[in-house]
Amino acid sequence: MDKFLICSSYLEPKTQHLIPKMEDNHFKYNNSVLALPLFFVWFLWFVYWLEIRFGFDFDKNGIYPRTLSGLQGILFSPFIHADMDHLYNNSIPLLILLAALRYFYPKQSWAVIGYGILFSGIITWIIGRPNYHIGASSLIYVLVSFVFFKGIQTKYYRLVALSLAVVIVYGGMVWYIFPKVEEKISWEGHLAGLITGFALSIFYKTPEYKKIIKYDWEHPDFDPQGDKFMQRFDEKGEFVNIPMVEVEEENTPYFSSDFPVNYEIVENKKK
Repeated sequence: MDKFLICSSYLEPKTQHLIPKMEDNHFKYNNSVLALPLFFVWFLWFVYWLEIRFGFDFDKNGIYPRTLSGLQGILFSPFIHADMDHLYNNSIPLLILLAALRYFYPKQSWAVIGYGILFSGIITWIIGRPNYHIGASSLIYVLVSFVFFKGIQTKYYRLVALSLAVVIVYGGMVWYIFPKVEEKISWEGHLAGLITGFALSIFYKTPEYKKIIKYDWEHPDFDPQGDKFMQRFDEKGEFVNIPMVEVEEENTPYFSSDFPVNYEIVENKKK
């Protein structure tokens, strides 16, 4: 019987401060926020039901590193699971993370999912051990990595809070990117997902979350020495009065004007 490595990453979820004001109308709920994760997870369970109902063996369709036949697993492996526990452990994080991705990053969500599956699968095919690698946790690591790093990069307080929430809930997953933590788990798939999510967070820009600059002092090239208000504070931060500069008036000894004057010589007729 061929060996296979599962990608499993279940952790029970454990579920503002003063920052310059920004527009908070970025996040808009729509039906896809729930429809996407529900349909994705339902499809995973449907594939598993087909396997046990009709006696299929989908494990052979997983990623088998550095073989031509193993390339098919790049697309198929996220939808294949070893048993009920494996599937259940991946279902809950997918429901949470896909909903978060779709709500907070709607413009990037489809690309992150598609390219996340593709590139994490390719990396696993390159670095993986010679066993079948199956399971959706490589995608889970893509989502965790993207949401965390993208929130930090945007510096937008709501997305930074989301990043911190991801760390609190799923921070323990980082241990499973190292070898020999658990032999049956595909640490290669987890590492591939983490790398892919980080790369996607850099590649996909989010200008809609860029901070709106309202004041001169918010510009990166702001020089406080040339600002009239900042000049009223000394090095210790104490208020001081700006010394008055007396402007000396120039005394002109004669009258000058830019207005043209025409002189006409009149002959004196009185004699």
